[in-house]
Amino acid sequence: MATPLPTHNQVPIPVDASFAGDTEASAAGFPTVLPLPLVDQATTHSISCMTEAEQFVPWSELRPELVGLVLKRLPSLADRVRMRAVCHPWRNGTMSQALPLPFPWLTLPNGTFLSIPGGEVHQIPVPDGSSCHGSIDSSLFLMSSDGAFSLLNPFSKTTFELPNLVTTWQREIDDHTTHLADVPVSYKLVAPTPLGSSPKSLAAALIIGSGYAENLCIIKPQVATYPFRLSADPYPLVDFAFFDGRLHMVSEFFKLFIVDFSENLENNPNISCAIDSVGDFLGAPQYLDPKGFYQLKQYLVESGGKLLMVQRFMSSSFRNTNVQTVGFKVLEADMRTNPGQWRMVSDLGGHALFLGKQSSKSLPAGEGCGSHEDCIYFICDYPCRESSANPLRDSGIYSMRNGTFRPLYSGTPAVPERQAGQWGLTWFFPPEAV
Repeated sequence: MATPLPTHNQVPIPVDASFAGDTEASAAGFPTVLPLPLVDQATTHSISCMTEAEQFVPWSELRPELVGLVLKRLPSLADRVRMRAVCHPWRNGTMSQALPLPFPWLTLPNGTFLSIPGGEVHQIPVPDGSSCHGSIDSSLFLMSSDGAFSLLNPFSKTTFELPNLVTTWQREIDDHTTHLADVPVSYKLVAPTPLGSSPKSLAAALIIGSGYAENLCIIKPQVATYPFRLSADPYPLVDFAFFDGRLHMVSEFFKLFIVDFSENLENNPNISCAIDSVGDFLGAPQYLDPKGFYQLKQYLVESGGKLLMVQRFMSSSFRNTNVQTVGFKVLEADMRTNPGQWRMVSDLGGHALFLGKQSSKSLPAGEGCGSHEDCIYFICDYPCRESSANPLRDSGIYSMRNGTFRPLYSGTPAVPERQAGQWGLTWFFPPEAV
């Protein structure tokens, strides 16, 4: 909020025509006071003072439903916190009101958080030496310096301990002479939401090592972790997500798989192919040069009761290392046939997608959350030499309605440079209010 809200006790509030007594609405829509009857000067002065007093009421007496309407139009979590901090009645009267999720934050390379609407950089205490590998709802997926993993809600301080995935991955690696530090490793954690809603709730971590060596770790919180090697055909996998209570995985070749677990997790899961071909949707979007050379990234995300595969096309060449996102295609998994098939979609049903290698999510769009309908918000979630100077490069907003691109952030925030061993760029979804 550009201007702090007043915190003094009394400020003028316009009197609406329906509450002004003997008034009527003027042609311009403003209340007009009717002429008073002829009375003596003392009576006139008394009535004038009463009318003026009625126009001054404490801000703290503003009805909770009106404060809630204002809160619902603030996409920034920081602004919501400031507004509720004005006085106790405003905070207490709106604590039970449902609010849309605020606009997500971005984790920055130095472990701080960027709030896009206002360009503010926030510092939230996390354990020293921790690195972030994504998020689930309002919890950060953290790895400590000793390789231990956890989910931390930085607002409530709730910590959910997870197994040591580094040890699991190192135990399963084929080449025992390869040192963990020499192999680029990527982690991603997905789970049904809300996490831990039942004793049988599961989480899954995809660990990608060098080449096409992949491990799928099935996690039963506070019980055990069961790793499975995924290196045979038809892999490699590129992303996965829980949808309709089941784990779905998409391969580099656009095949979709469903993973079903037995009661005894030590037994290998049943992996079935739900969609075995991309069908007629192979290749770049029609508006791109068919002779161009494009890199492709794929994301799997649940959105509005649908499972979507988002294809992100980035222009590149063998001589030009300046990669730039130039197009998107969105396909829905249609399971009404056997096998299923991908179906092209032209809109997101009023939702907005926030895409990232380690964290993707769909949110209802609208004024309250600050996002636009049928738009894809993307970040530079891949290794890039240029990102050392500007982590927000190749980040933007793509509109599926008109095929246009806009910058993710129009200002120039003081974004720290990326350094080895620090956090990467990923989405983080704070709660409705704190």
